[in-house]
Amino acid sequence: MVKLRLSMAGVAIVIIGLGLAIALGVLALVTGSIAATAYTITGILIFIMFINIIQWLFGPYIINAMYHAKEVSPDDPKYGWLVDLVNEVAEANGIKTPKVYIAEAPFPNAFAYSSPIAGKRVAITAPLLKILNKDEIKAVLGHELGHLRHRDVEFLMFIGLIPALIYWLGYSLWFSGLWGSWWGGGRDSDSPFIIMLIGLGLLAVSFVFNLFLLALNRMREAYADVNSAITIPGAARNLQRALAKIYLSVDPRITKVIKRNAGSNLSHMLFFSPLPKDWKEVPESDVDELIEYWRNYKPSIFEELFSDHPHPAKRIRLLDKYITEGY
Repeated sequence: MVKLRLSMAGVAIVIIGLGLAIALGVLALVTGSIAATAYTITGILIFIMFINIIQWLFGPYIINAMYHAKEVSPDDPKYGWLVDLVNEVAEANGIKTPKVYIAEAPFPNAFAYSSPIAGKRVAITAPLLKILNKDEIKAVLGHELGHLRHRDVEFLMFIGLIPALIYWLGYSLWFSGLWGSWWGGGRDSDSPFIIMLIGLGLLAVSFVFNLFLLALNRMREAYADVNSAITIPGAARNLQRALAKIYLSVDPRITKVIKRNAGSNLSHMLFFSPLPKDWKEVPESDVDELIEYWRNYKPSIFEELFSDHPHPAKRIRLLDKYITEGY
């Protein structure tokens, strides 16, 4: 846990420190004015923060509309038991019970989301309820409520301001160079092409920073796995089984479906990086075989470089540590 927290803090410091240093350095070079640099940085950050806050405040309503999510009440004859399950997990995590929703999505998954206006919410897709037993669902809920407990969505949104700052700065410089004037400095330039190159360079740098952001999200997901393992009895093993069942129930050949159903900007909220397909029942023997395969598989760095979730092999081995320790 300590190692994971320190790693997250280290990546966050790199993103914030290095990102601001690059932005300040480039602006000081281009404008030739420290004051203009400070005003520009502040202005772009305020703009980006305004957009992000609006998305954060009203995002739960948009997500519910996208997924056709319907709230579940405790007396619901079909899903009322799910509210009781969420109550148990929330109590184990020491947080207020979030609202429970069933999402009509074509793939098995779960996600937690919140805002000061909408409150805390957790959604489970209908296919997930068909392939997992109650103990496995409870383990998945331990993961999702861990995100609410840690408030890591807000943390990720804050850190994400820096790559966004560099992107918008790069785009502005490129656009300014295209029109042949010094950006923000009020100074003529004989080399607008240089400004365009600087802008394109910053766009490339923003891409690299987004890789750091993906790495931070993978750590955030691992942290949520650990939360489930240490707060819910038997969750480490049940979370392994849930992962295996979900992966076995989807078809890796149909990866484009996730872009239509979740969208790349929402995939970081999900329990796993989805590969949607019509769900199916999974034989228990296949689950054990897949877990054992992952336990001995060593993924390369390129297998998860562009993923917002840890490779399942790493998640299995992380959870193994908590099984060994008796969780």
